[in-house]
Amino acid sequence: MAEEMAQETPELVISVVTGLAPDDLLKVRTTASPVATVEARLSSGDMVTNLGCNDINGYKWCKIESTGKEKLSGWAPARYLIPLNPAPYVEGETRPADAPVVASTGSANEAGQASAPDQSQAIGSANSPPVPPPDLTARLGGAGPAAESTPKSAAEIGHAAMQDAYLLALAAPDVPLDSAPMLASAPEIPCARYVGQPMERCKVSVVHTADKANITVTWPDGGTRIISFRAGQPAGSDAPGDFRFTREGSLNMIRIGEAERFEITDSLALGN
Repeated sequence: MAEEMAQETPELVISVVTGLAPDDLLKVRTTASPVATVEARLSSGDMVTNLGCNDINGYKWCKIESTGKEKLSGWAPARYLIPLNPAPYVEGETRPADAPVVASTGSANEAGQASAPDQSQAIGSANSPPVPPPDLTARLGGAGPAAESTPKSAAEIGHAAMQDAYLLALAAPDVPLDSAPMLASAPEIPCARYVGQPMERCKVSVVHTADKANITVTWPDGGTRIISFRAGQPAGSDAPGDFRFTREGSLNMIRIGEAERFEITDSLALGN
């Protein structure tokens, strides 16, 4: 009877915030847009309820919800969340308060006991990759007389959920965090957008006119930056911040404002 109820009740899936630069925070926005109003900021390791993930303008965003006394909800880039909810988010849909919490395996039977108060920050993952699931029965207070007599605390359940999410990510390294479509033939350059962020790869497109070139850089989490070259030298950008650069051989190392960094070769700027 308990198994039938677990199958009928929609699962929740816990997403753990990861992939941030040291001392950086994940911005939760009102809409799935990099320029939308910031509702909240999350630290690495925070857990949230993932209500579903949608492809928006070529990038995947997830609707998430906090579980504290002050309920906060919004949208965050999927690349900073582990695991993802395989179901899309549909506006107006509600989730039952007694839905079973699933740490990272999407198994309602394994994590059914985890629906304690303040533990609804989980995410269901019915279509998770075929990775051997962690044994959640003992750690989350599974079936059996011993488990029923000594239920797990909310803190223990949350700690186990976060561990399982990281284990799932490590067990499936072939699944990229950033699921945004990327053309294999599109040029890319090293780039960084935030203070302390390691360099990553950004798609670029180049438009040449006479001795000028405009290079449009597309950030992985949305938005663009235009960098102008004149006579083969970096000349400016469409950002209001300070523009400066240094050269090493044929490599232009460009900084804009306090945080943005780019590495652009002469061959890309000149079209050689």
